[in-house]
Amino acid sequence: MAANFEHSPEKEASYLTFFRRQLTFTPAPVHGVDLSGQTALVTGSNVGIGLECSRQLLDLGLSKLILAVRDEAKGQTAAAALAQNRDTADVTIEVWKLDLSDYDSVVALADRAKTLATLDIVILNAAIVPFKFALNPRTQHEEGLQVTYLSTTLLTLLLLPVAASKRAHQKQPTRITLVTSEGAAWSKFTERNADPLLPAFDAPIVGGVGEFQNRYFTIKLLGQLLLAKLAAVVPPGDVAVLNAASPGMCHDTKLAREIDDTFVGKLAKTLLIRRVGYTAAVGSRNVVDAAVNHGTESHGQYFSGQKIRP
Repeated sequence: MAANFEHSPEKEASYLTFFRRQLTFTPAPVHGVDLSGQTALVTGSNVGIGLECSRQLLDLGLSKLILAVRDEAKGQTAAAALAQNRDTADVTIEVWKLDLSDYDSVVALADRAKTLATLDIVILNAAIVPFKFALNPRTQHEEGLQVTYLSTTLLTLLLLPVAASKRAHQKQPTRITLVTSEGAAWSKFTERNADPLLPAFDAPIVGGVGEFQNRYFTIKLLGQLLLAKLAAVVPPGDVAVLNAASPGMCHDTKLAREIDDTFVGKLAKTLLIRRVGYTAAVGSRNVVDAAVNHGTESHGQYFSGQKIRP
């Protein structure tokens, strides 16, 4: 654990601290890191934070990038854009199918990862913020929970043994960074006392934009709780370094595009998000920093504003 924090957990979780950071702190570009010879896998990487993280990893000399995406055609478009003005003799960009609404797709990607020579960096970015309640037809779990938490959890668990198998071929353990949100601290988590827990997330969401946003924050909180549990049992030096990082509020990620199209969403974007939010390119610096600039001291830790936070 980090010995000293800038703020107490209570102050860190406050809206005031969040907005002060958004208005006064600009994430620094990541420099001084050489990723040549390394392989990175980024989920949800054809747009937004995932795309910008991919671009920044390539700028640091990454040798092999895997864009793990649901829509392979969009992935190929992103790959072509990332390859522009680069010497493609020095870098390989591959598009792998990953549909997080389908467990079979998750298992298939993890199996494919076994064929890699190394797996140095994993950025778990894929997520959705729906504005319409729907159950996954395969699992009967709420779609946001399925994609952002359940399938991402399965992928993490399946990639850990892959990471362990590659350790002898890498200079350092695989770094797995989960993209999260400061909003995890704002979750109402009204489901917390349900036993069993998962069925409480499958009940219809009653309310407007705020309730769907709260569900997203709660799912992000579940991801951070999982990370803390895994960090307690996964040896960071032998298997993987796991951490989480928030890109902060960004106005051009298209993550909440369904909410953005509502009246409330448009109003919030006009009056607040565009004025306070980073671009995806700037916010992604927070995630890339957590993924490449820190070692075992970051295991199980949460980053915001390029610092470990409580």
